[in-house]
Amino acid sequence: MPEVDALKLLAAGLAVGLGMLGPGIGIGILGFGALTAIGRNPEAAGAIQTNMILAIAFAEALGIYALVVAVILVLPLRLDLLVRQKGKVAWQS
Repeated sequence: MPEVDALKLLAAGLAVGLGMLGPGIGIGILGFGALTAIGRNPEAAGAIQTNMILAIAFAEALGIYALVVAVILVLPLRLDLLVRQKGKVAWQS
């Protein structure tokens, strides 16, 4: 069973790593586009900045979802380990 636990930890790490990669690239592209647009039309800076911040919040939410999935994958392993250390019967996952 340790192999299964190791694979779950690996899956959690990949979920966070790959799940944060997309929003990170997206936020970089958003920032580049907003700064380019502000450079071309400085009068519209307020509207561009508002829309950019809203889009960044939505992109960041995707990264938070990946973090939640990783926590859901790891938490039962941690609870199972605590139960095993106290000498009780481990609950089935």
